[in-house]
This record gives sequence, structure tokens and C-alpha cells, in this order.
Amino acid sequence: MLPLVALVGRPNVGKSTLFNALTRSRDALVHDQPGVTRDRNYGVCRLDEERPFAVVDTGGIAGIDEGLAGATAKQARAAAEEADLVLFIVDGREGPSTLDDDILRWLRKAARPTVLIVNKIDGLDAQAATTEFARYGFSEIIPIAAAHRQGIDDVLEYALERLPKDGDTEILDDDPERVRIAFVGRPNVGKSTLVNRILGEERMIASEVPGTTRDSISVDLERDGRKYRLIDTAGLRRRARVEEAVEKFSVFKTLQAIEQCQVAVIMLDATEGVTDQDATVLGAVLDAGRALVIAVNKWDGQTDYTRQQTESLLSRKLSFVEWAETVRISALHGSGLRELFKAIHRAHASATHQFSTADVTKAVEIAYETNPPPVVRGHIPKLRYAHPGGANPPTFIVHGTRLKALSETYRRYLENFFRKRFKLVGTPIRFVFREGENPYKDKKNVLTDRQVAKKRRLIRHVKRGK
Repeated sequence: MLPLVALVGRPNVGKSTLFNALTRSRDALVHDQPGVTRDRNYGVCRLDEERPFAVVDTGGIAGIDEGLAGATAKQARAAAEEADLVLFIVDGREGPSTLDDDILRWLRKAARPTVLIVNKIDGLDAQAATTEFARYGFSEIIPIAAAHRQGIDDVLEYALERLPKDGDTEILDDDPERVRIAFVGRPNVGKSTLVNRILGEERMIASEVPGTTRDSISVDLERDGRKYRLIDTAGLRRRARVEEAVEKFSVFKTLQAIEQCQVAVIMLDATEGVTDQDATVLGAVLDAGRALVIAVNKWDGQTDYTRQQTESLLSRKLSFVEWAETVRISALHGSGLRELFKAIHRAHASATHQFSTADVTKAVEIAYETNPPPVVRGHIPKLRYAHPGGANPPTFIVHGTRLKALSETYRRYLENFFRKRFKLVGTPIRFVFREGENPYKDKKNVLTDRQVAKKRRLIRHVKRGK
């Protein structure tokens, strides 16, 4: 594992801003509102290419042990206890506070290597800003302005001097064999609870309060010999209901996670059925063209009658994505997880399957011979040949003539034919129809002298006949 550096401090001191600066990313949600970050967010600092190290962003410790604030503080403390180095971040503009004192006392009890980082010193006298924190007893204090990338090199140099030099790049790597799974849905359907159940630990903050998760958190996992990257996302609501700036950023991060994943697991609440918000989430996944698995959560709390009603509702409202597998689960108790991963594997295999040109062309020929398209204006559209155009989602490029006249019904027929022939489940299919250009389209027909003379004789003959 890579050496780990944890960013710890009270709310709104710039931990997420420093995280983005060290990882050269925008993975952490940044806003002036305190308490935006709640879960642990891991990334890799590669500012020194020879010695990368992992960085974990944490939520602010607010001195409260109950509710969301208490759960956030618990996550921050867990990150500090597993870290090789703790960066204790304070606000240079506001100076020391009693909450900073409490956090420092806890860090000393934890006995983790710690360095004091005084942030937001832009426009201030760095010497004066750090002097205020001299009573904390640190031998070295590093002043920075994370928003302007001032002092980042000093932080990097200090960290590299004190981190262990051995380690590998297993954490948050870019292994192409790692299946990227995004858990999406509307607020409070159990996404974080499901991720915690899969991981076997309280890695995400799970609460009955809607909107607990605000950022998209990635966690790597190895299960039964296969590698996964689980992405817990914030709940999506209809755009008309999204008002706060933080929530808008959360929605953007969720949509970004959908674009970057290979399989999207949409979670539904069995007690509420399929709502308009669920349709919004489904639309986002379909627009991205990602493989899809539908997980109906809280199934264990249903009676036989309510299960029958829910089944009827699901089959009726999800008819437009009937190619997606539906799995009944309980995120709280862990039932249905084996079936969920089997569905994920089938959807991933279908979405990333490599097709040959010969197989695709043969399928088009059989589909055309079995059911030719209807006549349009006296002509029949013809499908000549086809070839694969990409994966995730599977894309097929079909060449022929008069393809613009193909009806939506025939296009759906082709899609269903390909699903049945290649056994594709859990993934949308896209067709691109291309017509061959007419070689004489822009070429002017110039008559020869003989043709001109013949045309004149014909005109004179017609006139004499009148």
C-alpha cells in the first residue's frame, strides 16, 4: 500500500482545497459553507513521480459526538489513526480556536506523526500568522495558501522526508481490469448503506437524513478474485428541486461519476416504488449509455401482498428498460448481494464485449432477410454491411442505402435482434446508420456535340409534327 497522509482539522479550514492541490484534481467538493465534506475521500499525490503517496480528505471535526457531525468526526479520526502522517490544518486568518485545541489534544493522544499547516495566509504576514500558533509546540510550522498553491512544495518536501520510502501503487490505481461501479439513486434509498455492507465496514456515513452523502467517494475492493471500484454518489433530485449551490455541485459530481463508471447500479426503494425522481436518475444513466442494474432495496420488509404490488409496478414503469436486470436486495442485512454481483458481471461483460466485423455483418444480413424493412415511397431501404463502432455501450455502424427512411419500429427490431443473437443483457445498444454517397451527386452532365445535334433534330421534329 502507498504511504498515507491524512488531512485533519475543524470545518472550513481548507482541507479539500489542499487535497485538490496535492492530487492535481477536483475530486473533492469545495465550498465556503462549513461541513461540505463528510466522508473520507482518497486520492494519490504524484507531484513527485518517483514517490507517490495517498492522501485522504476528511470532514471537519466540529466537537460534536452525535448526529451527522459526530459521524463525520468519527470518519476523520479513523483516517488519522491509519495514516503515516497527519497534516493538522488550521485557519491563519481566524487564528487558534478552542476547537483547534481539542483536536490537537486528541492527535497527541493518538500518537500519530503530525505537522501543523497554517492555511489562508495569502495577503497576510506569514511570520505573524504562524506566531499565533507557536503555543501549540510544533518544531516546524508550514504556512500555505492552498487556494493559490502557495507553499504546496514545502508541504510535499516535508511529507516525503517523513513518509516510509517503501510502498506500491495499489490504492486507487488505474487497472483496466478493475470494474467501476457507481451506486446512484435519489436521496435516502440506501446507497451508502449498501456500499458499507459490501465493504464490511462503516466506510461511508449512512443516515436517515436525506442528502447525507454530498461528494462522490471511490473505494477499491477485491472480492472473489476480482477487482472493483465502488463509487458512492449523492442522491439525484429533479432539477427544479435543486437550489443550494452545494447540492448543485453534488449533482454535477454524481453525473460525472455516471460518465466515468462502467456499470451503474440504480437503487429503488421497495416501500415507495418507482417515483419521478427515479425516472430522472434512469434518464441520466441512459444519456450516458452506461450498463445498468436495478437494485430494489428494503425488499426484506415487504409482505407477500406488497411484494406482488411492487412487482406489478416495476414491470409497468420500467418497461422501457426491460433489458436491465432487476435484483431484490436488503442493503441493511446484506441479502441479495450475490445475485447483485452476478447481474453486475453480466452487464459489464455485455457492455465491454468485443465484436468482429464478420459477426456484426452476418447478424445484419440475417435480420434483413428474416424481416426486411417496409417499402417507403416505392423503395426498400437496404442494409449492406456493418461493423462495431465502440464499447460501453456497444455501438454498431450500419452502411446501406435509404437508411434515413428506416422507422423507429424497425430500429427497435434490430436492437432486439442483436440482443437475442449476442445475448446482451444490462446494456443499451446504439446503432449509427450511414448511407453511401452518390458519386454523381455534384457532377454536371455535359452533353457532347453529337448529343446536342441529336437534341436539336428531335426538337425540330416535334415542332413540325404540331
